[in-house]
Amino acid sequence: MSDPDSEADVAALHQALIDELIEREALTSDEVAAAFQAVPRHLFLPDEPPTAVYTDRPIVTKRDNGRAISSSSQPTMMAIMLEQLAVQPGEQVLEVGAGTGYNAALLGQMVGENGRVTTIDLDADTVAAARSHLQVAGTENVQVVCGDGAAGFAENAPYDCLILTVGGWDITPDWLEQLKPDGRILLPLSLNGPQVSVLFARDNGRLHSTSIQPRGFMRLRGPNAEPESTMPLDPVENIQLFRMGNGYSMEHIRANEVYTWLMSEPLDLDTAVSITGREIWRSLTLWLALHEPDLIFLEDIDVPKTSPVPYLYSMVSVADKKKAVSTVGVYTSEGMAFLMQPPNASPFSQDEDDRTAPFPLFVRGFGPGDTAVHRLRAHILAWDQAGRPDSDNLYIQVDSIANNHHPVGSSLIVKKKWHQFAVQWQGTP
Repeated sequence: MSDPDSEADVAALHQALIDELIEREALTSDEVAAAFQAVPRHLFLPDEPPTAVYTDRPIVTKRDNGRAISSSSQPTMMAIMLEQLAVQPGEQVLEVGAGTGYNAALLGQMVGENGRVTTIDLDADTVAAARSHLQVAGTENVQVVCGDGAAGFAENAPYDCLILTVGGWDITPDWLEQLKPDGRILLPLSLNGPQVSVLFARDNGRLHSTSIQPRGFMRLRGPNAEPESTMPLDPVENIQLFRMGNGYSMEHIRANEVYTWLMSEPLDLDTAVSITGREIWRSLTLWLALHEPDLIFLEDIDVPKTSPVPYLYSMVSVADKKKAVSTVGVYTSEGMAFLMQPPNASPFSQDEDDRTAPFPLFVRGFGPGDTAVHRLRAHILAWDQAGRPDSDNLYIQVDSIANNHHPVGSSLIVKKKWHQFAVQWQGTP
């Protein structure tokens, strides 16, 4: 990095990424753009080549049993969330999920010398690395602490705002206690699996959404993490069935039976609905999560050549080049069904990143019965007839479980440990 030519090359890569974020309209304000300009990402990923660092992709930095548990998030996602939060100079910020320290450094730039950022992470090695990266970057107004982020960090409270760079499930009482009365909370909120980045504001003591973007992050870990049930299906445990959310259990599901179904001859049904990848994750999956009590997710986290998992979405890990295929569907006692791209579609193709091209949506069923197939298709048709509501149209109100408040109207209620979230799409038929 000391060679001038190398430094010039890195600077050019840095600027090219910023230009890309501006072109994608992820960066829309001078303040956030200036922070990205001032903080070089490669200082927080010293073991990665700059050509990888300055691409608009997440970079996994830590795994547990093959599953990624820490990363440097995709720059587009970071930019959009920072635009949502709109941190002001002089503010006190609590960040849950230190990661590499890069996002905390961006926040530090935005709050300026009169502000302070506290970032907290569960793992001591992650904390140590983040501290080292911030020191190298010359960031002086960020404190990195080790602890359970769900408990916040009372020592530096009260905070003007709180941001989660990990997927959250509920809003903890500690966060609310450490937040100023007019403070705001930004978190990737899980709604029975799918996540949306929600900025909550306080109004007369109650939280309500003021901005929602479709974003997904690795999930908060620790004793207050989202309830999740995971079931390995194949002998090498690459293929996994999982469910998320309060009260979601898989005790009634037998892994050997599901694997036998998965390896049997499937039933493919053309739904006669065309859809884009963008609509899958911003709209349909969220619709299913809010309407289907038996929703399940299926993934193959290490595909050798082909996989029995129906191809809805695929990705290749930047760090280790592992290939993964995943989908979402419905489980019943007599069979299961999943969303799928056309049977002749190939995962891991070069145009995988094109989420705007429509494709025919199929349902693939397994097992002796076809109830799950028709139930999943009925959800798809209902979603289509409702106008394909997007996550941009969501509005969420938050009430304490103890209040036992029952919103009226078309709200869908998602109950969690401390709060219930009343979710509705605005402006839909």
